Amino acid sequence: MPQQQSHTRPTALAVWLIIAGVAGWIAAFALTLDRFALLKNPDAALGCNLSVLVQCGKNLESSQGEAFGFPNPILGLAAWVAPIVVGVAILAGARFARWFWWLFEIGMLFAFGFVLWLIGQSIFELNTLCPWCMLTWVVTIPTFYAVTIHLFRSGIVPVPSRVQRGADRLMSWVPLMAVVSYAIIAIIAQVRLDVLSSLF
Repeated sequence: MPQQQSHTRPTALAVWLIIAGVAGWIAAFALTLDRFALLKNPDAALGCNLSVLVQCGKNLESSQGEAFGFPNPILGLAAWVAPIVVGVAILAGARFARWFWWLFEIGMLFAFGFVLWLIGQSIFELNTLCPWCMLTWVVTIPTFYAVTIHLFRSGIVPVPSRVQRGADRLMSWVPLMAVVSYAIIAIIAQVRLDVLSSLF
């Protein structure tokens, strides 16, 4: 039988949600400004265009950069507000209903899946690494891991107590899980794009 919910005020998770939300929003804002610059002048020199390999312009002007019929950064501007609001609310003492956490998890699952798709498109189709996009990847991946594990350890997902305890222990491994994920992405990018040769 699942234990009663615990971790009703996950302070560390709240702080991370704020940090991740702010970083993701900054990346989305920077990409939005760059998209505006390209609309105004297709030959604009973007600050994120560091080389043929490391650039934002190709991503922004691609069909992948408008996956839903409008520039992806606009989606980021709206979506990254949610983790900030949730994090601040938790620090202020708010306790959310089970359905709220489920909706939040669905949003994080969508973000995680969308980021994985964008990573694949960037590396295998566009052959570029967009700096601001990579910042989005960096914060989305551990945020998804942390929120998902929190749902299990808190009892929001009804699981046996031993699973809750295991999830509670697993939470401390989120940074390592994120680093391993980054390493996998870096290896794939290196094999596909030969990043190191282009840098040195």
